[in-house]
Amino acid sequence: MIGILAHLFDPLTLAAMLGGVAVVALAQNGVQAVGRACVALRPLLRADPLRDRDAARTALLQIDQVAQLRGLMCIDRVKSDSGFMVDAARRLANCDRVEQFETWASQALADRAQRHASVRNVWLSVADAAPALGMAGTIIGLVGMFAAMDDPSALGPSMALALLTTLYGVVIANLLAAPIAARLATLSEQELAWQQEAVARMLAIARRENAPLRRASIREVA
Repeated sequence: MIGILAHLFDPLTLAAMLGGVAVVALAQNGVQAVGRACVALRPLLRADPLRDRDAARTALLQIDQVAQLRGLMCIDRVKSDSGFMVDAARRLANCDRVEQFETWASQALADRAQRHASVRNVWLSVADAAPALGMAGTIIGLVGMFAAMDDPSALGPSMALALLTTLYGVVIANLLAAPIAARLATLSEQELAWQQEAVARMLAIARRENAPLRRASIREVA
């Protein structure tokens, strides 16, 4: 068994396949998107959007309490482990009109969704390209076999190339790139869902507090 597995690993063929799918991904998505796709591998297993959602809901309760007691200008004092919540609270506290915060939130979420999609598209490109490159390697191997029919000793390497490229294409596409793309899609959907929920809740708090009137009254008292 170990001997069979050893024959399945050819560093040069594997490097050629990985280099080929990398070139395709770069050509289709660009350097920045590919770079972000590589960086996205780090939080792939550790990310927990449901935990982030619960932390955001806790922060929203605190923001609601602070807004009722001290006004919207003080909600940026609420601490949170979520960078999105910290940024959202700071921007809402410093907005003169609720519409300004609503515009920022819509644009921020749209930009985030676009970044997520670009990263996911990189891995989808890899999943699409790997089988095609594997088939190309198979054709090259078969051509080598037919060209060396007079030399039986040369048939083995050509046949190995034909079979290994197909194997590597299937493995890269179905055991690596496609699962990563699916996982990223799930994480993106869950993350955007709780962030949209947080924005809607903060907008409701802001409208309830009637921010412009409250700030005017604060300035008059001061």
